[in-house]
Amino acid sequence: MITMEKFTSADLETMPDDGSIYEIIEGELYVSRAPGYEHQYTCGRLFRFIDEWNDRLRLGVVFINPGLILAEVDDVIPDVVWISHERFENSTDGAGHLISPPELVIEVLSPGKLNEYRDRQSKLDLYSRCGVQEYWIVDWMRREVNIYRREGEQLVQTSTLTAQDQLEIPLLPGFTCRVEDLFFALPIPKSELKSGLSAED
Repeated sequence: MITMEKFTSADLETMPDDGSIYEIIEGELYVSRAPGYEHQYTCGRLFRFIDEWNDRLRLGVVFINPGLILAEVDDVIPDVVWISHERFENSTDGAGHLISPPELVIEVLSPGKLNEYRDRQSKLDLYSRCGVQEYWIVDWMRREVNIYRREGEQLVQTSTLTAQDQLEIPLLPGFTCRVEDLFFALPIPKSELKSGLSAED
C-alpha cells in the first residue's frame, strides 16, 4: 500500500514566490494562479460592503486574503473573512496569521474544475468541521451567491441568491447589499449616454 506524504504549513514556506497561491487542505496541496480582474473586483466589493457595515456597528474585523491556519495540514487563504472582536482577540499567531475560524468565510470562484472542487467540496468540508458559522461561495460567472449556514455540526446550504436578490444575513445584523452590485459590469459607452440625453440636459 502506498501512503502519500502530506504537506504541512512548514512546506508552504519553501514554495517559490512565483505569484501562484499555495494552500493545503488535509495535507493535500492546491496551487492556483493569480485571479483575474472579475474575481478581484468581486472580492473588493465584498470587502467594501462588509467593511462599511462593520464601521457602523464595530462588531468585528474584516480581512481580504488573510492567511488562515486551522491545523498543521490545513493552511488556506480565503478571499474575504469577517471575525468578531471576541474571536479575534486570541486568534492570531506571531506571523499575523489567523489560527481560529472566523464566523464568516467567503470564497469567490475561479474558472476551472479543480478550483471549483476546492471551494465547493474541500474548503466546504474544512470550514464545516472547523467551526465557521457561515460560508459564502460567490460565483461571478453565474452571478450568484451560495449561502451555507451552520446547522449543528456542519454547514448546510440554505439558499442560492441571484443578481436581483438582496444579500441579508442574521450573522451581520442590518447588513444588506444587492447581489448584482458584487459583480463587474462594463460601463455604458459615452455614445449611448449622449443619445439618452434630452435637449433640456
